Amino acid sequence: MILVLAGHAGQQLVPGGFVGVDVFFVISGFLITGLLVAEVNRTGRLSLTGFYARRAKRLLPAAVVVLIGSLLLTFAFLPRTRWSATGWDVVFSGLYAMNWRLAEQSVDYLAANRAPSILQHFWSLGVEEQFYLVWPLLLASAVWLGRRRYARTGYLFFALALVAVPSFAWSVWLTGDNPARAYFVTTTRMWELALGGFLALLAGNLQRLPRLAAAVLAWCGLAAIVASAALLTEDSAFPGYLALAPTLGTAAVIAGGLAAGGIGPAMLLALRPVRAVGAISYSLYLWHWPLLIVAEARFGELTVVAGLAVAAVSVVPAALTYRFIENPIRMSATLAWNPARSLQIGALCTGVTLLAGLAFQLTVWPPASAPMPPALAVPTVGGTGAPVAASPTVLGAAALGKTPASSDAGLPVDRAGPFVPDPLAASKDGPDAWQGGCHADQRSSAVKSCQYGDPNASFTVALAGDSHAAQWLPALQRVAGSKQWRLKSYTKSSCPFIDGVVALDNRPYPSCTEWNEKLRAQLTGAERPDVLVVSTSFYVMIQNGERVTSQAQAAFADALRRTWAGIAAAGIPVVVLRDTPYHDMDIAECVSANPRKLARCASPRDKVLAAGGGPAHEAAARNNDKVYLVDLNSAICPRERCAPVIGGVLVYRDNNHITATYAATLAPRLATALDRVLG
Repeated sequence: MILVLAGHAGQQLVPGGFVGVDVFFVISGFLITGLLVAEVNRTGRLSLTGFYARRAKRLLPAAVVVLIGSLLLTFAFLPRTRWSATGWDVVFSGLYAMNWRLAEQSVDYLAANRAPSILQHFWSLGVEEQFYLVWPLLLASAVWLGRRRYARTGYLFFALALVAVPSFAWSVWLTGDNPARAYFVTTTRMWELALGGFLALLAGNLQRLPRLAAAVLAWCGLAAIVASAALLTEDSAFPGYLALAPTLGTAAVIAGGLAAGGIGPAMLLALRPVRAVGAISYSLYLWHWPLLIVAEARFGELTVVAGLAVAAVSVVPAALTYRFIENPIRMSATLAWNPARSLQIGALCTGVTLLAGLAFQLTVWPPASAPMPPALAVPTVGGTGAPVAASPTVLGAAALGKTPASSDAGLPVDRAGPFVPDPLAASKDGPDAWQGGCHADQRSSAVKSCQYGDPNASFTVALAGDSHAAQWLPALQRVAGSKQWRLKSYTKSSCPFIDGVVALDNRPYPSCTEWNEKLRAQLTGAERPDVLVVSTSFYVMIQNGERVTSQAQAAFADALRRTWAGIAAAGIPVVVLRDTPYHDMDIAECVSANPRKLARCASPRDKVLAAGGGPAHEAAARNNDKVYLVDLNSAICPRERCAPVIGGVLVYRDNNHITATYAATLAPRLATALDRVLG
């Protein structure tokens, strides 16, 4: 518990504090399996009703208090842009399925830039409880098969191995293939709980270890846990093989501690402060994360000292929950003799949680989509600065006129009047490629395309790249419509159009490499366009199996230059749309939180233009024949600080993607730029 708190509150202090969860899994597997086996040895049978009743009264009452409390904290302190997602998070947490929700979001493009959920920590409780839905059933089956007492242990070992071996193999494979998903799913973690189960079955033998040898084993295990917390980082390939360090370390502490007595790590556990934290550890785990998220939302990124202070404050609600919720229900004599009543209380807690989450979510649910304002649906494409909307309040970039750098419309102001899209729906205000099914996700290597404009046109424009290329689709659609071009989009999440291997989650991104190989073959072959339009965010390159961290921008620029030169050499001109400004904050969320202080959401122009892929674009396009750089950032961030709302339009839907609505208003400028570079 201390590792988890230290890791969450001060990641710089304990970068691998997340291994505390793995320690928890092993200990939990040891304790619960020990209790189940003891029941079998005592009674000759296993009561599933009794087991689930004990879990319900132990976990659910405190959990429902924290879930309802988190809704209240969200309502009081978090931006409205997070409310709907939090409602669903409460539902999934109440069902102990939060880990699967986070696993799906880890590969969901729309969720990639969201702030951490106030209930993200419920993922580990979901893993544990899902394991305990299955594990007693396996144990009961093993008990039934091993009717004779001497055969029972062998069947129990087999049941554990049936879980542990495939789970560990799957953890190793999935961590290499999709580490973000591997971190959360239950199937990659079940072996850790099973490891604790093995220790419970061996407890009688472990107690007979020589005391000195047991103490050495236990202290070495503790050293392995501490080393894991100090040396592992978020960039580590975890869980996979690396999870063996903290889990086997925990196993060593348990195995040695059973015989070491006072000369083992148990001497630390006997300290009064440690015992006090251990007593309230469950409630402390539940409360610390919501308070950290609220503090970050209100005060910005927390320092180590501030984070630890918030974690310390969380002791207060944790102690109150332990004193007035956990203990009275857990220690109730009535419930101990009436498992059915415990299950009823558990069902009530779950029902209250589901109703509260759904009610909260439905109350604040934003529009299902962010449709283009009617005035922008069929814009008039003229020269630079020509209006694209009849409405004087929904002009977007058109409000900047011919000289954006001196236009008052580009100045940050505290109040901008009515604007579109609503910040609550801004995350959905993206390109049509999302709905068309032609934006490939991170797992797919299939080259998908959508076609727009005139399907019979003699001139074809292709758009290729990642989401930073896809964000230009609304503008290109309008240009293609006005010029009677055929437009085809080829985009993939987190994957630039590049000849090389890029990193995703600090590891090679094989589906991106394969997608690029197929796409380059198509563009220079059967689906050859008249011009290729590209854009991309910044990516770290992989060379010789290693991330290029020294001169990373130069390595990325070199790969882009080589890629674009190859396409140009095939006779296809390449137009590079310089990357858009990359902010430190989620602009839509900031605007939602500061409706009367919008200037707080304005970032320094020099800083945000230096981030992202823009510098690499400039370097790669320089002196590259038939490669043309188009920079429209003067109409996205025209002044010294980037206004979040321009011409009645919200410019960004997160911290690095412009809204489809604003992109559409850039169509006249893009048309002029394409005329200039393409003749």
